[in-house]
Amino acid sequence: MARKHQPDQAEFRVILPEEIAWKPYAAFPTGARLAIVVGHPTQAGPYVVRVKVSGGTKLMPHKHPEDRIYTVMSGVFYIGLGDTFDEDKVNAYPPGSVIVLPGDTWHFHWAKSGEYVTQVTAIGPLGLEYRNLQDDPRHLHVYVAIDPVG
Repeated sequence: MARKHQPDQAEFRVILPEEIAWKPYAAFPTGARLAIVVGHPTQAGPYVVRVKVSGGTKLMPHKHPEDRIYTVMSGVFYIGLGDTFDEDKVNAYPPGSVIVLPGDTWHFHWAKSGEYVTQVTAIGPLGLEYRNLQDDPRHLHVYVAIDPVG
């Protein structure tokens, strides 16, 4: 019986660092980028993505429905657990660290000491829910103050 391969995994191939396409992701603040490395994160099945976050950027408390495995590729990855951002609760993980994050765990990230890149391995579909709606870039609106007097 022939074994069925996962999406994008039926043939040998290599993805070189210079071939990785970093793109904005609607659920991320402007200082963060996402690159799809293998798979289709919006669909059921395994996927690998990379997340690049510029220095100082915070990803406020959020959770993912899927279990995730983070591998720190470069920089220092600061992550804290909980549904409220607390800089005293972040732990620093250097390149090579592997972090196992169970699905539905509230957490937050901070590029406290400069840019970092993590690689995320999970089984989709990818989901991201912020604890507070005002922290979700997908729901930000620009309001223009109107002077009611004239």
